[in-house]
Amino acid sequence: MTLPIPLGEHDLPFLKEKRKLPADDIPSGTYTLPIIHARRPKLSSRAIEIQVENRSDVSYYAQLNIGTPPQTVYAQIDTGSFELWVNPNCSNVQSADQRFCRAIGFYDPSSSSTADVTSQSARLRYGIGSADVTYVRDSIALPNAGPAESMRAVQFGVADTSVDEFSGILGLGAGNGFNTDYPNFVDELAAQGITNTKAFSLALGSKAEEEGVLIFGGVDTSKFRGELAHLPIVPADDSPDGVARYWVKMDSISLTPPSSSSSSSSSSTDAKPTAFPQTSMTVFLDSGSTLTLLPPALVRQIASALGSTQTDDNGFFVVDCALAGQDGTIDFAFDGVTIRVPYAEMIRQVSSLPPHCYLGMMGSTEFALLGDTFLRSAYAVFDLTSNIVHLAPYVNCGTSIKSITSTSSLSNLVGTCDNDSSKAPSSPSPSPSPTTQKAISKPTSKSPVSPPAASTPASSSPATTVNIPSPTSAAGTPTAVPSKGAATTTPAAAAATRSSSSGGAQSSAATTTGAAASQSSGTSGAGRKGVRGFALSVVFAAMGYLMI
Repeated sequence: MTLPIPLGEHDLPFLKEKRKLPADDIPSGTYTLPIIHARRPKLSSRAIEIQVENRSDVSYYAQLNIGTPPQTVYAQIDTGSFELWVNPNCSNVQSADQRFCRAIGFYDPSSSSTADVTSQSARLRYGIGSADVTYVRDSIALPNAGPAESMRAVQFGVADTSVDEFSGILGLGAGNGFNTDYPNFVDELAAQGITNTKAFSLALGSKAEEEGVLIFGGVDTSKFRGELAHLPIVPADDSPDGVARYWVKMDSISLTPPSSSSSSSSSSTDAKPTAFPQTSMTVFLDSGSTLTLLPPALVRQIASALGSTQTDDNGFFVVDCALAGQDGTIDFAFDGVTIRVPYAEMIRQVSSLPPHCYLGMMGSTEFALLGDTFLRSAYAVFDLTSNIVHLAPYVNCGTSIKSITSTSSLSNLVGTCDNDSSKAPSSPSPSPSPTTQKAISKPTSKSPVSPPAASTPASSSPATTVNIPSPTSAAGTPTAVPSKGAATTTPAAAAATRSSSSGGAQSSAATTTGAAASQSSGTSGAGRKGVRGFALSVVFAAMGYLMI
């Protein structure tokens, strides 16, 4: 096997770590690790034009140490998919992306004494890419984790080849019994006693912060304000696409115009919030999608309220960049909790000379999806043990990590940040150019199963912590078409943007030989009490380019 150039700090700036000292109130056994923030280097005008058509702005990566001895690999974090795979084929991406692709690290099973290469294989399809993988079982350690916090015999895909994918993907959706016939990464964390429950929390953070946090088995009460909305996950059979994902019910969407002090428009002084009609709908939360997808008529209404009626050739609504410096918000309501997304987070700046901005949402007739333009303003807890998603307004007022020890741990949890802690950024971070309209193909559940009842007992295992960056994530999520036997995916939501490093879920058009590995590997977490956590090193990488 010939592997690409190995990982090295000499290659790309994103490999240089921004280290932060651990806070005093982090539970014992929880490790605070660096977050890496990087923007891609400038390219020639011709290369930039290509990127305008094909890339989004920011992606989020987790560092994984796979095998014995450990081999460091970075994989893109994605709540919209449910399998881990590594080793993209860097020769099958655009030349501008090959250097980045080669720098993310590669795993060689033949160099690991604990690797078990199975006879199973699958084709994982995405909206604008695919990966043909062979399944391998090997140990996976998170950065700074000791032997007790390393997982053993975890199954994941190793790409034999891939197309239009410049990184592997860490899928954090529902795994065994839902979308996979083996325990996925989140399943194994709980099964092997690394976390108490199959729950994790996500705070992408604002563009201005350029950092965030991902915590497996825990929640940071200093990253949100007020109470958490408790949103039951809609079962696959009742969801828009029949696939088990983080589908939840949204109550409404409205728009709060800027205050008179932040707006240059004289008409904004007496402006009142605009409530858009018929905005109660089922949506799914996808950290692998740069944009938010909503019904086309609703997107037109929101764009119109922002003074935009014009779209470009790719379907993006062009908006006035000055709006990003105003304190208006687009408001999403869930179970009595409102997530107010500042204009600066929902507007994507393509260039500054001349100023050129787009609305960070697009119309979709297939399904509604809340991507990173929404998630940067939310604190989200994804609990696959109780089948509930918890949401609250994102605010960063420090660090206070709590372990999720049972399904009831989140019932009365309240954020420690006060109402004055959250302020909209004064201006948007320059976001790379928007991607063209991409079909998002969603993964097909191999055997669609309704989620278990919320009363399912939690495994008696510890918790896990992870840190992350904030800007827009550059991947979408595939759409699934339920099928018999080998599953194939078809494009849905043609308006969805995603980068070619698609953080989306795979279709399981699998050509599997040999027995399916459906049993959980590793030891049970029974009897392992207390807080045991670890943090993944998360990379924040800007995938777009400045216009020159």
